[in-house]
Amino acid sequence: MKSIFTFTALLGSLCGFSQGYKVTLQAPQYKSGLVYLTYYYGPTLNIQDSAMLNTSGTAVFQKKQKLLPGVYSIVFPGKSKVYDLLIGNEQVVNINAADTNNLAGKTLVTGSKENIIFDRYQKFAAAQGEKIQKEKIAFEKSTTKADSAAHEEAYKKINEGLSLYREKVITEHPESMLAALLQCMKYPTPPHASPISKQDSLNNYQFYKKHYWDGVTFMDDRIIRSPFFIPKLERYFREVASPNPDSTIKDADYLLLLARTSPGMYQFLLNWLTDEYINPKYMGQDKIFVHLFEKYHSKGVSTWLSDKQHTIIANRAYMLMNNLVGEPAANLEMTDTAGHSSSLYNITAPYTVIVFWDPTCGHCKIEVPRLDSMYDAKWKNMGIKIFAVLSEASEKDRWLTFINEHHLQDWNNVYETDAQKKQHENDKQPSYKQLYDVIMTPTFYLLDKDKRIIAKKLSIEQMDDLIAAKNK
Repeated sequence: MKSIFTFTALLGSLCGFSQGYKVTLQAPQYKSGLVYLTYYYGPTLNIQDSAMLNTSGTAVFQKKQKLLPGVYSIVFPGKSKVYDLLIGNEQVVNINAADTNNLAGKTLVTGSKENIIFDRYQKFAAAQGEKIQKEKIAFEKSTTKADSAAHEEAYKKINEGLSLYREKVITEHPESMLAALLQCMKYPTPPHASPISKQDSLNNYQFYKKHYWDGVTFMDDRIIRSPFFIPKLERYFREVASPNPDSTIKDADYLLLLARTSPGMYQFLLNWLTDEYINPKYMGQDKIFVHLFEKYHSKGVSTWLSDKQHTIIANRAYMLMNNLVGEPAANLEMTDTAGHSSSLYNITAPYTVIVFWDPTCGHCKIEVPRLDSMYDAKWKNMGIKIFAVLSEASEKDRWLTFINEHHLQDWNNVYETDAQKKQHENDKQPSYKQLYDVIMTPTFYLLDKDKRIIAKKLSIEQMDDLIAAKNK
Protein backbone atom coordinates (compact mmCIF):
# COMPACT_ATOMS: atom_id res chain seq x y z
CA MET A 1 0.00 0.00 0.00
CA LYS A 2 1.32 3.43 -0.88
CA SER A 3 1.58 6.24 1.62
CA ILE A 4 -1.80 7.79 2.29
CA PHE A 5 -0.23 11.19 2.19
CA THR A 6 3.08 12.87 1.46
CA PHE A 7 4.72 15.03 4.07
CA THR A 8 4.73 18.01 1.77
CA ALA A 9 1.06 17.68 0.91
CA LEU A 10 0.18 18.06 4.56
CA LEU A 11 2.30 21.10 5.18
CA GLY A 12 0.18 23.54 3.31
CA SER A 13 2.53 26.48 3.00
CA LEU A 14 5.90 26.12 4.62
CA CYS A 15 6.04 29.82 5.24
CA GLY A 16 4.69 31.70 8.23
CA PHE A 17 3.29 35.17 7.78
CA SER A 18 5.57 37.92 9.06
CA GLN A 19 8.17 40.26 7.59
CA GLY A 20 9.01 37.90 4.75
CA TYR A 21 12.32 36.54 3.54
CA LYS A 22 15.00 37.59 1.09
CA VAL A 23 17.80 35.22 0.18
CA THR A 24 20.35 36.61 -2.28
CA LEU A 25 22.73 34.30 -4.10
CA GLN A 26 25.88 35.48 -5.82
CA ALA A 27 27.53 32.85 -8.01
CA PRO A 28 29.75 34.73 -10.50
CA GLN A 29 30.75 31.53 -12.30
CA TYR A 30 27.20 31.35 -13.68
CA LYS A 31 25.81 33.81 -16.23
CA SER A 32 22.34 32.30 -16.46
CA GLY A 33 20.24 29.38 -15.29
CA LEU A 34 17.51 28.46 -12.82
CA VAL A 35 18.38 27.97 -9.15
CA TYR A 36 16.15 26.55 -6.42
CA LEU A 37 15.74 27.25 -2.74
CA THR A 38 14.77 23.93 -1.18
CA TYR A 39 14.08 22.64 2.31
CA TYR A 40 14.26 19.31 4.08
CA TYR A 41 11.05 17.77 5.37
CA GLY A 42 10.72 14.04 5.71
CA PRO A 43 13.01 11.98 3.50
CA THR A 44 13.35 14.39 0.57
CA LEU A 45 14.27 17.89 -0.51
CA ASN A 46 11.25 19.99 -1.37
CA ILE A 47 11.17 23.10 -3.54
CA GLN A 48 10.38 26.29 -1.65
CA ASP A 49 11.24 28.89 -4.30
CA SER A 50 13.10 29.36 -7.59
CA ALA A 51 14.88 32.26 -9.27
CA MET A 52 16.82 32.99 -12.46
CA LEU A 53 20.48 33.94 -12.33
CA ASN A 54 21.29 37.18 -14.18
CA THR A 55 24.41 37.78 -16.25
CA SER A 56 26.41 38.74 -13.16
CA GLY A 57 25.47 35.45 -11.46
CA THR A 58 22.99 36.95 -9.00
CA ALA A 59 19.61 35.46 -8.07
CA VAL A 60 17.14 36.65 -5.44
CA PHE A 61 14.57 34.52 -3.60
CA GLN A 62 12.01 36.80 -1.99
CA LYS A 63 8.45 36.52 -0.70
CA LYS A 64 6.24 38.22 1.86
CA GLN A 65 6.01 35.15 4.08
CA LYS A 66 8.62 34.16 6.64
CA LEU A 67 10.49 30.87 6.22
CA LEU A 68 10.18 28.40 9.06
CA PRO A 69 13.54 27.56 10.69
CA GLY A 70 15.46 24.57 9.38
CA VAL A 71 18.07 23.34 6.92
CA TYR A 72 17.65 24.81 3.43
CA SER A 73 19.65 24.15 0.29
CA ILE A 74 20.57 26.11 -2.80
CA VAL A 75 20.39 23.85 -5.84
CA PHE A 76 22.48 25.23 -8.69
CA PRO A 77 21.71 24.94 -12.44
CA GLY A 78 21.97 21.37 -13.63
CA LYS A 79 21.09 20.16 -10.10
CA SER A 80 24.58 18.69 -9.66
CA LYS A 81 25.71 21.17 -7.00
CA VAL A 82 23.96 21.78 -3.69
CA TYR A 83 24.86 24.11 -0.84
CA ASP A 84 23.24 23.78 2.60
CA LEU A 85 22.52 26.69 4.90
CA LEU A 86 20.52 27.30 8.06
CA ILE A 87 17.52 29.60 8.16
CA GLY A 88 16.51 30.80 11.62
CA ASN A 89 14.93 34.00 12.82
CA GLU A 90 17.14 36.08 10.52
CA GLN A 91 15.42 36.06 7.16
CA VAL A 92 17.60 38.40 5.07
CA VAL A 93 20.56 36.28 4.04
CA ASN A 94 23.32 36.74 1.47
CA ILE A 95 25.21 33.82 -0.03
CA ASN A 96 28.45 34.48 -1.88
CA ALA A 97 29.51 31.32 -3.71
CA ALA A 98 32.89 32.50 -4.99
CA ASP A 99 33.87 29.09 -6.31
CA THR A 100 31.11 26.58 -6.99
CA ASN A 101 33.74 23.86 -7.44
CA ASN A 102 34.57 24.27 -3.75
CA LEU A 103 31.29 25.28 -2.15
CA ALA A 104 32.21 24.14 1.37
CA GLY A 105 35.50 26.06 1.40
CA LYS A 106 34.75 29.14 -0.70
CA THR A 107 31.18 30.10 0.18
CA LEU A 108 30.40 32.88 2.63
CA VAL A 109 26.95 33.40 4.19
CA THR A 110 26.21 36.75 5.84
CA GLY A 111 23.22 38.14 7.66
CA SER A 112 22.79 35.02 9.81
CA LYS A 113 24.52 34.22 13.10
CA GLU A 114 23.40 30.59 12.75
CA ASN A 115 25.44 30.27 9.57
CA ILE A 116 28.63 31.64 11.12
CA ILE A 117 28.73 28.60 13.41
CA PHE A 118 27.52 26.33 10.62
CA ASP A 119 30.12 27.64 8.16
CA ARG A 120 32.95 26.96 10.60
CA TYR A 121 31.63 23.46 11.17
CA GLN A 122 31.25 22.73 7.46
CA LYS A 123 34.81 23.86 6.73
CA PHE A 124 36.19 21.80 9.60
CA ALA A 125 34.12 18.75 8.64
CA ALA A 126 35.18 19.06 5.00
CA ALA A 127 38.86 19.21 5.99
CA GLN A 128 38.48 16.23 8.30
CA GLY A 129 36.61 14.39 5.57
CA GLU A 130 39.53 14.79 3.20
CA LYS A 131 41.90 13.42 5.85
CA ILE A 132 39.60 10.47 6.50
CA GLN A 133 39.43 9.67 2.81
CA LYS A 134 43.23 9.73 2.54
CA GLU A 135 43.56 7.36 5.48
CA LYS A 136 40.98 5.00 3.96
CA ILE A 137 42.91 4.86 0.69
CA ALA A 138 46.20 4.40 2.52
CA PHE A 139 44.70 1.64 4.64
CA GLU A 140 43.49 -0.22 1.54
CA LYS A 141 46.96 0.05 0.00
CA SER A 142 48.77 -1.08 3.14
CA THR A 143 51.11 -4.02 2.64
CA THR A 144 51.96 -4.74 6.27
CA LYS A 145 50.02 -5.14 9.50
CA ALA A 146 51.94 -2.23 10.99
CA ASP A 147 50.89 0.11 8.17
CA SER A 148 47.27 -1.03 8.42
CA ALA A 149 47.26 -0.48 12.18
CA ALA A 150 48.84 2.96 11.81
CA HIS A 151 46.28 4.15 9.27
CA GLU A 152 43.44 2.65 11.27
CA GLU A 153 44.63 4.51 14.37
CA ALA A 154 44.97 7.76 12.40
CA TYR A 155 41.45 7.29 11.01
CA LYS A 156 40.16 6.74 14.54
CA LYS A 157 41.85 9.89 15.85
CA ILE A 158 40.42 12.02 13.03
CA ASN A 159 36.94 10.76 13.82
CA GLU A 160 37.50 11.45 17.50
CA GLY A 161 38.59 14.99 16.63
CA LEU A 162 35.39 15.51 14.64
CA SER A 163 33.32 14.19 17.54
CA LEU A 164 35.09 16.50 19.98
CA TYR A 165 34.45 19.48 17.70
CA ARG A 166 30.76 18.61 17.61
CA GLU A 167 30.63 18.34 21.40
CA LYS A 168 32.35 21.73 21.64
CA VAL A 169 29.65 23.31 19.43
CA ILE A 170 26.92 21.77 21.58
CA THR A 171 28.57 23.02 24.78
CA GLU A 172 29.46 26.52 23.60
CA HIS A 173 26.30 27.20 21.55
CA PRO A 174 23.58 25.07 23.21
CA GLU A 175 20.70 27.14 21.80
CA SER A 176 21.97 27.18 18.24
CA MET A 177 20.29 25.26 15.45
CA LEU A 178 23.54 23.45 14.69
CA ALA A 179 23.70 22.16 18.28
CA ALA A 180 20.15 20.80 17.93
CA LEU A 181 21.06 19.12 14.63
CA LEU A 182 24.27 17.62 16.04
CA GLN A 183 22.32 16.22 18.98
CA CYS A 184 20.00 14.61 16.47
CA MET A 185 22.97 13.00 14.73
CA LYS A 186 24.31 11.41 17.92
CA TYR A 187 23.71 7.78 18.86
CA PRO A 188 24.45 6.18 22.25
CA THR A 189 27.59 4.13 22.82
CA PRO A 190 26.64 0.88 24.63
CA PRO A 191 28.63 0.10 27.83
CA HIS A 192 29.95 -3.25 26.58
CA ALA A 193 32.02 -2.83 23.41
CA SER A 194 32.43 -6.62 23.12
CA PRO A 195 29.55 -8.26 24.99
CA ILE A 196 30.39 -11.70 26.32
CA SER A 197 27.26 -12.85 28.09
CA LYS A 198 23.62 -12.67 27.19
CA GLN A 199 23.20 -10.21 30.04
CA ASP A 200 25.86 -7.95 28.50
CA SER A 201 23.87 -7.86 25.25
CA LEU A 202 20.66 -7.17 27.14
CA ASN A 203 22.32 -4.36 29.12
CA ASN A 204 23.63 -2.89 25.87
CA TYR A 205 20.18 -2.88 24.33
CA GLN A 206 18.49 -1.39 27.38
CA PHE A 207 21.14 1.33 27.64
CA TYR A 208 20.92 2.12 23.92
CA LYS A 209 17.13 2.36 23.97
CA LYS A 210 17.05 4.42 27.18
CA HIS A 211 19.57 6.96 25.89
CA TYR A 212 18.56 6.96 22.23
CA TRP A 213 16.84 10.34 22.38
CA ASP A 214 19.29 12.02 24.78
CA GLY A 215 19.78 15.65 23.79
CA VAL A 216 16.85 15.67 21.35
CA THR A 217 13.95 17.87 22.31
CA PHE A 218 10.57 17.17 20.79
CA MET A 219 9.59 20.77 21.38
CA ASP A 220 11.96 22.01 18.66
CA ASP A 221 10.39 22.23 15.19
CA ARG A 222 13.74 23.08 13.61
CA ILE A 223 15.02 19.53 13.57
CA ILE A 224 12.11 18.17 11.51
CA ARG A 225 13.27 20.37 8.64
CA SER A 226 16.62 18.64 8.46
CA PRO A 227 18.01 15.45 6.89
CA PHE A 228 18.87 14.00 10.32
CA PHE A 229 15.60 13.60 12.21
CA ILE A 230 13.68 11.26 9.91
CA PRO A 231 16.47 8.59 9.74
CA LYS A 232 16.72 8.68 13.54
CA LEU A 233 12.96 8.32 13.92
CA GLU A 234 12.82 5.47 11.39
CA ARG A 235 15.70 3.64 13.02
CA TYR A 236 14.10 3.87 16.45
CA PHE A 237 10.74 2.41 15.49
CA ARG A 238 12.07 -0.09 12.93
CA GLU A 239 15.19 -1.36 14.71
CA VAL A 240 15.40 -0.21 18.33
CA ALA A 241 11.88 -0.25 19.74
CA SER A 242 10.23 -3.58 20.40
CA PRO A 243 7.96 -4.73 17.53
CA ASN A 244 5.37 -5.64 20.18
CA PRO A 245 2.39 -3.36 19.41
CA ASP A 246 1.64 -2.52 23.06
CA SER A 247 5.25 -1.43 23.60
CA THR A 248 5.26 0.62 20.39
CA ILE A 249 2.00 2.30 21.40
CA LYS A 250 3.61 3.43 24.66
CA ASP A 251 6.62 4.81 22.79
CA ALA A 252 4.42 6.62 20.26
CA ASP A 253 2.18 8.14 22.92
CA TYR A 254 5.19 9.29 24.93
CA LEU A 255 6.83 11.08 21.99
CA LEU A 256 3.54 12.71 21.01
CA LEU A 257 3.12 13.84 24.62
CA LEU A 258 6.57 15.45 24.53
CA ALA A 259 5.67 17.22 21.29
CA ARG A 260 2.26 18.50 22.41
CA THR A 261 3.48 22.12 22.72
CA SER A 262 5.25 22.07 19.36
CA PRO A 263 2.61 22.05 16.58
CA GLY A 264 5.07 21.32 13.77
CA MET A 265 6.74 18.40 15.56
CA TYR A 266 3.39 17.03 16.75
CA GLN A 267 2.01 17.09 13.21
CA PHE A 268 5.15 15.51 11.80
CA LEU A 269 5.16 12.67 14.34
CA LEU A 270 1.47 11.84 14.04
CA ASN A 271 1.69 11.89 10.25
CA TRP A 272 4.73 9.63 10.21
CA LEU A 273 3.37 7.16 12.77
CA THR A 274 0.06 6.92 10.94
CA ASP A 275 1.77 6.32 7.63
CA GLU A 276 4.18 3.78 9.14
CA TYR A 277 1.49 1.60 10.72
CA ILE A 278 -1.43 1.87 8.34
CA ASN A 279 0.36 -0.89 6.44
CA PRO A 280 2.64 -2.41 9.11
CA LYS A 281 5.63 -4.62 8.43
CA TYR A 282 4.81 -7.09 11.20
CA MET A 283 1.59 -8.95 11.80
CA GLY A 284 -0.30 -7.55 14.76
CA GLN A 285 1.05 -4.02 14.45
CA ASP A 286 -2.18 -2.83 12.87
CA LYS A 287 -3.22 -2.47 16.51
CA ILE A 288 -0.91 0.57 16.61
CA PHE A 289 -2.71 2.19 13.69
CA VAL A 290 -6.12 1.54 15.25
CA HIS A 291 -4.85 3.11 18.48
CA LEU A 292 -3.64 6.21 16.62
CA PHE A 293 -7.05 6.53 15.00
CA GLU A 294 -9.03 6.10 18.21
CA LYS A 295 -6.86 8.31 20.44
CA TYR A 296 -5.95 11.07 17.98
CA HIS A 297 -7.61 11.18 14.56
CA SER A 298 -11.13 10.31 15.73
CA LYS A 299 -10.85 13.00 18.42
CA GLY A 300 -10.31 15.72 15.81
CA VAL A 301 -6.63 16.26 16.60
CA SER A 302 -5.36 16.05 13.01
CA THR A 303 -7.08 19.18 11.74
CA TRP A 304 -4.43 19.64 9.06
CA LEU A 305 -5.60 16.59 7.12
CA SER A 306 -8.01 16.87 4.21
CA ASP A 307 -11.48 15.30 4.34
CA LYS A 308 -10.28 12.64 1.91
CA GLN A 309 -7.34 11.72 4.12
CA HIS A 310 -9.56 11.57 7.20
CA THR A 311 -11.92 9.26 5.32
CA ILE A 312 -9.10 6.95 4.22
CA ILE A 313 -7.77 6.70 7.78
CA ALA A 314 -11.22 6.13 9.30
CA ASN A 315 -12.25 3.51 6.75
CA ARG A 316 -9.02 1.58 7.22
CA ALA A 317 -9.35 1.70 11.01
CA TYR A 318 -12.93 0.40 10.88
CA MET A 319 -11.75 -2.49 8.70
CA LEU A 320 -9.08 -3.43 11.25
CA MET A 321 -10.49 -2.78 14.71
CA ASN A 322 -12.57 -6.00 14.81
CA ASN A 323 -9.80 -8.39 13.73
CA LEU A 324 -6.76 -7.51 15.81
CA VAL A 325 -4.37 -10.34 16.65
CA GLY A 326 -4.98 -11.62 20.19
CA GLU A 327 -8.60 -10.45 20.26
CA PRO A 328 -11.69 -12.70 19.95
CA ALA A 329 -12.77 -13.24 16.35
CA ALA A 330 -16.19 -11.91 15.38
CA ASN A 331 -18.83 -14.62 15.19
CA LEU A 332 -20.10 -15.54 11.73
CA GLU A 333 -23.69 -16.76 11.43
CA MET A 334 -24.04 -18.15 7.92
CA THR A 335 -25.64 -20.92 5.88
CA ASP A 336 -24.02 -24.20 4.84
CA THR A 337 -24.30 -26.13 1.57
CA ALA A 338 -27.40 -27.96 2.84
CA GLY A 339 -29.17 -24.69 3.66
CA HIS A 340 -28.76 -25.06 7.41
CA SER A 341 -27.59 -22.34 9.77
CA SER A 342 -23.91 -22.59 10.71
CA SER A 343 -22.05 -20.58 13.33
CA LEU A 344 -18.30 -20.15 13.69
CA TYR A 345 -18.58 -20.34 17.47
CA ASN A 346 -20.34 -23.69 17.34
CA ILE A 347 -17.16 -25.29 16.05
CA THR A 348 -15.10 -27.09 18.68
CA ALA A 349 -11.46 -27.50 17.72
CA PRO A 350 -7.96 -26.77 19.07
CA TYR A 351 -7.48 -24.51 16.05
CA THR A 352 -9.87 -23.19 13.44
CA VAL A 353 -8.73 -21.97 10.04
CA ILE A 354 -11.03 -19.46 8.37
CA VAL A 355 -10.66 -18.99 4.63
CA PHE A 356 -12.58 -16.42 2.58
CA TRP A 357 -12.52 -17.49 -1.04
CA ASP A 358 -14.26 -17.31 -4.41
CA PRO A 359 -14.37 -20.15 -7.00
CA THR A 360 -13.79 -17.65 -9.83
CA CYS A 361 -10.62 -16.24 -8.24
CA GLY A 362 -7.52 -17.54 -10.03
CA HIS A 363 -5.39 -17.55 -6.88
CA CYS A 364 -8.13 -19.33 -4.93
CA LYS A 365 -8.21 -22.12 -7.52
CA ILE A 366 -4.59 -22.82 -6.61
CA GLU A 367 -4.57 -22.15 -2.86
CA VAL A 368 -7.85 -23.80 -1.82
CA PRO A 369 -6.83 -27.29 -3.07
CA ARG A 370 -3.40 -26.76 -1.43
CA LEU A 371 -5.17 -25.91 1.82
CA ASP A 372 -7.15 -29.15 1.57
CA SER A 373 -3.97 -31.14 0.95
CA MET A 374 -2.44 -29.69 4.13
CA TYR A 375 -5.67 -30.45 5.98
CA ASP A 376 -5.77 -34.08 4.82
CA ALA A 377 -2.06 -34.68 5.38
CA LYS A 378 -1.67 -33.13 8.85
CA TRP A 379 -4.38 -30.95 10.27
CA LYS A 380 -7.35 -33.32 10.15
CA ASN A 381 -5.70 -35.79 12.53
CA MET A 382 -4.94 -32.92 14.90
CA GLY A 383 -8.64 -32.03 15.16
CA ILE A 384 -8.23 -28.74 13.30
CA LYS A 385 -11.37 -27.50 11.54
CA ILE A 386 -11.77 -25.31 8.45
CA PHE A 387 -14.50 -22.71 8.24
CA ALA A 388 -14.63 -21.76 4.55
CA VAL A 389 -16.65 -18.69 3.55
CA LEU A 390 -17.83 -17.98 0.01
CA SER A 391 -16.95 -14.32 -0.56
CA GLU A 392 -19.35 -13.79 -3.48
CA ALA A 393 -22.82 -15.24 -2.92
CA SER A 394 -23.66 -14.74 -6.60
CA GLU A 395 -21.21 -17.56 -7.37
CA LYS A 396 -23.07 -20.15 -5.28
CA ASP A 397 -23.50 -22.67 -8.15
CA ARG A 398 -19.80 -22.58 -9.10
CA TRP A 399 -18.97 -22.78 -5.40
CA LEU A 400 -20.96 -25.98 -4.95
CA THR A 401 -19.41 -27.47 -8.08
CA PHE A 402 -15.88 -26.62 -6.90
CA ILE A 403 -16.55 -28.18 -3.48
CA ASN A 404 -17.75 -31.41 -5.08
CA GLU A 405 -15.00 -31.62 -7.67
CA HIS A 406 -12.26 -31.08 -5.08
CA HIS A 407 -13.92 -33.15 -2.32
CA LEU A 408 -14.07 -30.41 0.28
CA GLN A 409 -17.03 -31.92 2.13
CA ASP A 410 -15.07 -32.28 5.38
CA TRP A 411 -14.89 -28.53 5.63
CA ASN A 412 -17.52 -26.22 7.12
CA ASN A 413 -18.51 -24.58 3.83
CA VAL A 414 -20.74 -21.56 4.36
CA TYR A 415 -22.05 -18.44 2.65
CA GLU A 416 -24.16 -15.43 3.52
CA THR A 417 -27.64 -15.53 2.04
CA ASP A 418 -29.36 -12.41 0.75
CA ALA A 419 -31.76 -12.58 3.71
CA GLN A 420 -28.88 -12.75 6.20
CA LYS A 421 -27.10 -9.88 4.49
CA LYS A 422 -30.25 -7.75 4.55
CA GLN A 423 -30.83 -8.56 8.21
CA HIS A 424 -27.31 -7.42 9.10
CA GLU A 425 -27.83 -4.20 7.17
CA ASN A 426 -31.19 -3.56 8.89
CA ASP A 427 -29.54 -4.15 12.26
CA LYS A 428 -26.75 -1.78 11.22
CA GLN A 429 -24.14 -4.44 11.84
CA PRO A 430 -20.81 -4.40 10.01
CA SER A 431 -20.47 -6.86 7.16
CA TYR A 432 -18.26 -9.92 7.53
CA LYS A 433 -15.90 -8.31 4.99
CA GLN A 434 -15.43 -5.37 7.33
CA LEU A 435 -15.19 -7.60 10.40
CA TYR A 436 -12.42 -9.62 8.79
CA ASP A 437 -10.85 -7.03 6.49
CA VAL A 438 -11.59 -9.10 3.40
CA ILE A 439 -10.29 -6.98 0.54
CA MET A 440 -8.81 -9.84 -1.49
CA THR A 441 -9.18 -13.58 -1.79
CA PRO A 442 -8.13 -15.97 -0.48
CA THR A 443 -7.77 -14.49 3.01
CA PHE A 444 -6.74 -16.80 5.86
CA TYR A 445 -7.20 -16.54 9.63
CA LEU A 446 -5.96 -18.90 12.34
CA LEU A 447 -7.96 -19.05 15.59
CA ASP A 448 -7.24 -20.84 18.86
CA LYS A 449 -9.67 -23.06 20.77
CA ASP A 450 -11.37 -19.97 22.26
CA LYS A 451 -11.70 -18.35 18.83
CA ARG A 452 -9.07 -15.73 19.54
CA ILE A 453 -7.11 -14.60 16.50
CA ILE A 454 -3.62 -16.12 16.53
CA ALA A 455 -2.65 -14.95 13.06
CA LYS A 456 -4.11 -13.57 9.89
CA LYS A 457 -3.26 -13.27 6.21
CA LEU A 458 -0.46 -15.81 6.40
CA SER A 459 0.39 -18.42 3.80
CA ILE A 460 -0.66 -22.05 4.33
CA GLU A 461 2.92 -23.02 5.16
CA GLN A 462 3.28 -20.16 7.64
CA MET A 463 0.10 -21.26 9.41
CA ASP A 464 1.40 -24.83 9.58
CA ASP A 465 4.72 -23.65 11.04
CA LEU A 466 2.87 -21.53 13.59
CA ILE A 467 0.63 -24.43 14.63
CA ALA A 468 3.70 -26.64 15.04
CA ALA A 469 5.42 -23.98 17.14
CA LYS A 470 2.31 -23.52 19.30
CA ASN A 471 1.99 -27.27 19.87
CA LYS A 472 5.60 -27.48 21.06
